[in-house]
Amino acid sequence: MKKIFLILTTVFATTICVAQTESEPSPEVLSNNPETTVTTVTTVKEQHFGYLSYSEALKAMPGYEEAQKSIEALKADYDKELERAEQEFTKKFNEFVDGQKSFPENILLKRQKELQVLMEQSIQFKNESQRLLTKAENELMQPIVDKLNAILQKIGTERDYDYILNTDSNAYPFVNVNRGDDIMEFVISNIE
Repeated sequence: MKKIFLILTTVFATTICVAQTESEPSPEVLSNNPETTVTTVTTVKEQHFGYLSYSEALKAMPGYEEAQKSIEALKADYDKELERAEQEFTKKFNEFVDGQKSFPENILLKRQKELQVLMEQSIQFKNESQRLLTKAENELMQPIVDKLNAILQKIGTERDYDYILNTDSNAYPFVNVNRGDDIMEFVISNIE
């Protein structure tokens, strides 16, 4: 979303510059008029930007490692419970298969329902644990993300950048280092 906003902002700014130069009369037209001698000069500001790997900057933030450890511990707890439920299901399923031929029909139906309920509960637990894990990750990471974004705002303002690019996921396979600055060192120096 941020990438799209940056692209649209750049296109919009370029369009305005082009529209302004197209709407102004050319110097030749103005100089042919004896009453008016005006020379129009249009300048386009060269863009100045910063760039960084957002994920690497995030990893450098205080609290990141502790948050990741908490997330991994929670994930391990959910995985253990899922494994326990899976073992319970496998045991009951094997018992069902072993006794299937000898069970009266009403016991057979009862055991099938038990297995179906266990399977549905397992699926429900898996989905709920994934939702809770995602929620916990967002809650643990949000203060760290907010702090990093505040640092980037500060750096962008102080260094008068037009924008800051996130180079993750090979979104920008080329960045002209003559026009942009790798700001990772500024991020590190602003971490408290």
